[in-house]
Amino acid sequence: MLSVTGNSAISYPSTSAVVNISTEKRPAKERRILASVVIPQPVEKVWQVITDYERLADFIPSLTTSKLIPNSEGCTRLEQVGTQCFLRVKFCARVVLDMRENFPHEVGFLMKEGDFKRFEGVWRLEPTDAGTKLSYDLLVKPPAAMPAPLIERHLRNNLITNLLAIHQRTFEVAI
Repeated sequence: MLSVTGNSAISYPSTSAVVNISTEKRPAKERRILASVVIPQPVEKVWQVITDYERLADFIPSLTTSKLIPNSEGCTRLEQVGTQCFLRVKFCARVVLDMRENFPHEVGFLMKEGDFKRFEGVWRLEPTDAGTKLSYDLLVKPPAAMPAPLIERHLRNNLITNLLAIHQRTFEVAI
C-alpha cells in the first residue's frame, strides 16, 4: 500500500522557478520522492548540466564530492558524498552510482554500494513550450539505524535546493 506523505509546489521570490515535490511511503521504510521544475532552457543545456558529473559538487550545496571512478564494467560510475548537519551533528552519506544515459530523455542511476539499502532513480528531461521540464524520481531505503521520516525530510529539502541550483546553473554555462 502506498500513501502520499507530502505533495507541494514551492516557488521562490528570487526566481520564477516552481519546484513540485511529492513523497510516497512504501513498505519497509522505503520512500519514493518525485520532484520537478521547468527550466526555461533547451533540453541540451539542461542535459549538459546534469551530466557534468565532476562539477556537480561545485554548485549543488549539499554535495561535497562528485567524481567519476574507473570500473571494469564499461559503464559510467560515479561516487558522490553528501553532507548535512542534523541537530549540530555532521552527517555524511556516500553512494557509488552506475549511471545510464539515454540522451536526451533520461539519466538513470543505481547504487552499487553506499550508505543506503536502496538508492536508485532517474532524471527525466521533457521539452515543453516553456523550456525543459526536469523531473527526478528517487526510490530510497535508509539503513535500519536511520529514521526514514528524518531522511525523507532532508532529502525533500535537498531536492528543492538541488533543482533550483540546476535551474540557476543552466544560465551560467554555455552549450
